[in-house]
Amino acid sequence: MKFTLDKEALTHALDRADRVVEKRHSVPILGNLLLRAAGKHLHITGTDLDAAITTRARAEISRPGETTLPAKTLIDFAKKLPAGQKVTLEQADGEPRIALRAGRTRLHLPTIAPADFPAFTGAEPLATFELPSSQMVAAIERVAFAISTEETRYYLNGIYFHIAPGEGGPQLTAVATDGHRLGLQTLPTPEGAASLPPVIIPRKAVETMARLLRPLDDEAARLAISKTHLTLTAGVTEFSTKLIDGTYPDYTRVIPPGGERTAVIDAVELAAAVDRVITVSAERARAVKFSFGEPAPQTLTLTVANPDSGDATDTLDIAYEGEPLQIGFNGRYVLDIISALQAKRVRFTLTDAGSPALITPEGREDGRAVLMPMRV
Repeated sequence: MKFTLDKEALTHALDRADRVVEKRHSVPILGNLLLRAAGKHLHITGTDLDAAITTRARAEISRPGETTLPAKTLIDFAKKLPAGQKVTLEQADGEPRIALRAGRTRLHLPTIAPADFPAFTGAEPLATFELPSSQMVAAIERVAFAISTEETRYYLNGIYFHIAPGEGGPQLTAVATDGHRLGLQTLPTPEGAASLPPVIIPRKAVETMARLLRPLDDEAARLAISKTHLTLTAGVTEFSTKLIDGTYPDYTRVIPPGGERTAVIDAVELAAAVDRVITVSAERARAVKFSFGEPAPQTLTLTVANPDSGDATDTLDIAYEGEPLQIGFNGRYVLDIISALQAKRVRFTLTDAGSPALITPEGREDGRAVLMPMRV
């Protein structure tokens, strides 16, 4: 096997394929990447047994073949090469090591037989459809903040992806919740998605998908989904993952249908004020008292009182309708929601101090968040 390619093409491909390679592993082959030189491309595959990525880079193939190389060493070496460098990899038949040449630099790395590299196979998809990459990224980023990290409720450790009824008909819906907060984002149902089975995409897979999709802007990405597996084709990269085997709870029961009080607030001003007052809050609780309509009808006062580190207040002008209300929220959760909604102004819909708040982007109907109150 022998091939040559640009340093930049190699590093970009390695960076994509390495996203699923475990840094700590007990099986040596799982720390390797599979390299296959064929046609006009170098194909690179990484896997952790639960997910796999295959990507490619343009290369001059002198002699086709395949091998596996330690991912960390190969990536570190490639990144340290000068810009514009040509890299040649060559391995003689039966040779246990591969030679890398770049300018005057030489490196020899041990290989593991490609026959030992685990194959990743999925089930026949039940739904296959395309979405603009930017839409898919937005759906992920606007709900990922609420993914649970609690291992005992493993079925909450991902994004629930499904078709749900909407005012204008069925909608492609992404939901995440950890029991304290919930994020929901809807998209128009694309052609081919009507048969989508309800699935739970694991947190690690969600993060990998977002990283692969962000550079593609509005380029179409293809999703093929079965009950147990998901495959994303994004540009020159194919990412496959196992899905969480579990039943997602009926999240619609915690979404407030409405409330007697509403407040429209500038998102940047609210985030800045919350960030200021939680400076003195307890590290774990981050409790902030929200006083809507106090001390004046069109104001919001934020208060934190901590006997160990002091107290803080901040007041904002808001558009408020309803009777005054004092309610407690986790300030860090509020910041997460404001960031995820990506709106200039946010609307709080409130019932009373013991009921969850519905937070939506002003002027947009595709997303919402639910935040449970806390005692202050």
